[in-house]
Amino acid sequence: MKEYRSHVILVPYPSQGHINPLLQFAKRLVCKGVKATLATTQYTVKSICAPHVQVEPISDGFDEGGFAQAKNEDFFLKSFATNGSKTLSQLIKKYENSTTPVTCIVYDSFLPWALDVAKQHGLYGAAFFTNSAAVCAIFCRIHHGLLTLPVKPEDTPLSIPGLPPFNFSDLPTFVRFPESYPAYLTMKLSQFSNLEKADWILCNTFEKLECQEARSVSDLWPGKLIGPMVPSAYLDGRIKGDRGYGSSLWKPFRVECIQWLETKPKQSVVYISFGSMVSLTTKQMEEIALGLKESNLYFLWVIRESQSDKMPDGFTESTKEKGLVVTWCNQLEVLAHEAVGCFVTHCGWNSTLEGLSLGVPMVGMPQWSDQLPDAKYVEENWEVGVRAKEDEKGIVRKEEFVKCLKEAMEGERSEAIKRNASKWKKSAEEAN
Repeated sequence: MKEYRSHVILVPYPSQGHINPLLQFAKRLVCKGVKATLATTQYTVKSICAPHVQVEPISDGFDEGGFAQAKNEDFFLKSFATNGSKTLSQLIKKYENSTTPVTCIVYDSFLPWALDVAKQHGLYGAAFFTNSAAVCAIFCRIHHGLLTLPVKPEDTPLSIPGLPPFNFSDLPTFVRFPESYPAYLTMKLSQFSNLEKADWILCNTFEKLECQEARSVSDLWPGKLIGPMVPSAYLDGRIKGDRGYGSSLWKPFRVECIQWLETKPKQSVVYISFGSMVSLTTKQMEEIALGLKESNLYFLWVIRESQSDKMPDGFTESTKEKGLVVTWCNQLEVLAHEAVGCFVTHCGWNSTLEGLSLGVPMVGMPQWSDQLPDAKYVEENWEVGVRAKEDEKGIVRKEEFVKCLKEAMEGERSEAIKRNASKWKKSAEEAN
């Protein structure tokens, strides 16, 4: 029987973008001789399979359908706190008399109740932040009363120590419109509610990328930058065969995507994906579709099944010589393929880190929340892409979309973007 140095339970918020980095961190811990158990909700537990990482169920109170069953953010979060605390405590007790009792809880910072459970059992507790250090700095300052909500257009550009000036359109949605999603804003701020009890604060970013942002708030948020949490095959290769996170709530079209990419010239394909949660309007989908046809570029477009009815009639058939539309794919494999020349992304933090780690130029089309500051950094700070500008109705029109694709893939600006993308790719590899 293998002997472990210690036993860590990791507790993610039950969505794809939060499970992935914590699961990847679990694999890194296993490589260091630590037993890692991922404790996730009954609804998501069957979607996870990672070598040497144990997976155990806990309850959010909606075991048959998760958040979709709850239908209300506030209701779901309160239920998860109550049921999650109880079932996590039971899981800790399960191992008390084993050869590997639990020594530490690493919890998604969205779930501060998990730290309370850890301390009730006399365990170490580590908060794991899945946002950028810049975003953590913004919300930490709001929590401590150093930044007042809402921030209005006349207050900008906003000067925040350690961060670049933020225009109104660069700020997270909740900072501009705190009344828009009150439950999510409460969750964002609750990350810092009991943080002084945590033994460690971990953040999925890396020093060269955000050292200044992290240092600017280190007296309130002493985060240790441990990212990027991207499968090892795309970074340092230390974990044998580690080519995927080991978690997928949707079935990817792996073979079809790779076979299609194999037939395309180097850096000729636009890859488009808006992640696991973003829902575009029918009008925005139409503008993207029209832009793709007008650009005459090859494209691979991920459109979740729930969004497929928003596609313009006949689009797939009329563009079959140039494009492939799928409901899900292995994003890392696609980004790593030499045929891909550009990543059109909502700038969720995981997708942003993956684009940086794989050295792919990006076109940012942020939709809400933290995606807006991420897109700002992509264009202005790291200079690895461009941000598509919306019109007065909040739509990126086809003309703007095509212009951004051309800037990222062709001409003088694209050469600078590609050089910067290669530089950050190297930095990401060195960080691991």
